Amino acid sequence: MPPSTAGEPSGGGVPPLAPGVQAWVAVSVATLWRTPDSPRAVDAPALRSPADIRGWLAGMTDADRRGLVDRAETQSLLGDRVVVTQVSGSWARVVVPDQPTPLDPRGYPGWLPLAQLATPAPFAGVTIATVVRPTTWLRTDAADPRPVVEVSYGTHLPVVGLSGEWVRVSLPGGRAGRLPRSGVAVRADGEPAQPATGESLVRSAEDFTGLAYLWAGRSGFGFDCSGLTSLVHRVHGITIPRDADAQAGAGRPVGRDARAPGDLLFYATASGFVHHVSMDAGSGSMVHSPATGRTVETVPVTTAPYAAEYAGARRYLP
Repeated sequence: MPPSTAGEPSGGGVPPLAPGVQAWVAVSVATLWRTPDSPRAVDAPALRSPADIRGWLAGMTDADRRGLVDRAETQSLLGDRVVVTQVSGSWARVVVPDQPTPLDPRGYPGWLPLAQLATPAPFAGVTIATVVRPTTWLRTDAADPRPVVEVSYGTHLPVVGLSGEWVRVSLPGGRAGRLPRSGVAVRADGEPAQPATGESLVRSAEDFTGLAYLWAGRSGFGFDCSGLTSLVHRVHGITIPRDADAQAGAGRPVGRDARAPGDLLFYATASGFVHHVSMDAGSGSMVHSPATGRTVETVPVTTAPYAAEYAGARRYLP
């Protein structure tokens, strides 16, 4: 049965979920938290269904953003599959299979409100639409589509049809919506939305120049350092670990003199803990999302303190 017309992409109430059940993110961006008690009052907009990501970010000071450390874990996008591992009241602990991590072999773990999840899965299709702009608007599935919610780069949803300048997509819960053809790449399931080349990786990362850093961020609304590198790789058809320290232990090692655009560069403390990642942008430069209070930027690889903390490079391109 094809999906019905979309309303707002939310869970539509608390779905009947239990440990071991698959579910799908039903909001534009779902933030995963360390515990159900981790969110603060200022985080309320991010917990809604639909989530108000713009309102959440606008309402936080830099101090509030720094306070996300040890509270927020990662983010997952509309249509992403998760596996429920625990339910407590109105919250679910899930793992995100497409975000590899040593923390759990099943995927990146964290808690989110049950209302931000939905079943059944989006209507299965052989063609996928992936958002390739920093953000774009999902609209109603109607002859005169109206904006419903702003969705992120990297959001991928099954295609159920084409209509003029619109791509009709299936949403979690069995509904349909529309995305502008100009904002998405339509491709066969399993194929990359953007070409798996170093130059394309760099262009995509640099599209977010000026975007404010967000701890645990992994969306076009805000990134932490490894959220940027992991989501850009995902859109290019390459799954890499979620966090910088895990990224530094996978892929293929690359010598300093053999580095090329798209390679990931790592930085460590004196004890050897990898705390930051950037992407080689060519010509002696790197693109990265540095820290709270700063924005995505391209700077020389000799920039302090990174040059002194350099701990090697890895390549994930085929």
